Amino acid sequence: MKELVVEAAAPYRKAGLFAYFYARGKFRADPVYRAILERGLLEGRSRILDLGCGQALLSAWLRAASRIHERGGWPNDWPVPSRPVTTQGIELMARDVERARAALGPEANIIAGDIRDTEFAPADAVVLLDVLHYMNTAAQSEVLRRVRKALPPRGLLLLRVSDSGAGLRYRYTRYVDAVTMLLRGHRFTQPQCRSLSEWSALLHDCGFDCEAAPMSHGTPFANVLLIAHAR
Repeated sequence: MKELVVEAAAPYRKAGLFAYFYARGKFRADPVYRAILERGLLEGRSRILDLGCGQALLSAWLRAASRIHERGGWPNDWPVPSRPVTTQGIELMARDVERARAALGPEANIIAGDIRDTEFAPADAVVLLDVLHYMNTAAQSEVLRRVRKALPPRGLLLLRVSDSGAGLRYRYTRYVDAVTMLLRGHRFTQPQCRSLSEWSALLHDCGFDCEAAPMSHGTPFANVLLIAHAR
């Protein structure tokens, strides 16, 4: 795991100290990146769409995993890492787009745009990590319905959200999130969060079946990964 963190973060040195240390910290401490590989969540998905991709950490993570697997250093108890044919990211913040392109080079497929009105390419899997709560409730529903249209039946959506019913852990999550967004150059936005049951109901209304996986291991946060499949 340490080798993977080092390799995935290394390209961000070209994008500046903030980009590098942010990437390294996320890869090392955020359990969602390990879970994606350890559980093989993107296995067999050739077209991945990363919405609100930030500085394209998911692309860097998957690239590093493929290189380590090719060198023979892959954990024996982990599935073979996903090797998507295309990984496209959409990101609103210009600074993050610049960091992604500086780190990953001309092969980085990053679109500068707002996922509320940018067209989604057809995909086999869509990833939405810690993004949806920055939109109002109507926009949340609209984005999820558009995601459903971009996916085939049984297409995958990985949606990480905060559970507003988690009490103190939720309040701490929101505080850290606000500080992090300010450091990344975003202006403060009042989050539009829901309880886990409400998020699950929203996904069902938008055409998905889902299961919830806790995604705060080793952290004090109230994050949950909803693994959803298009009906």
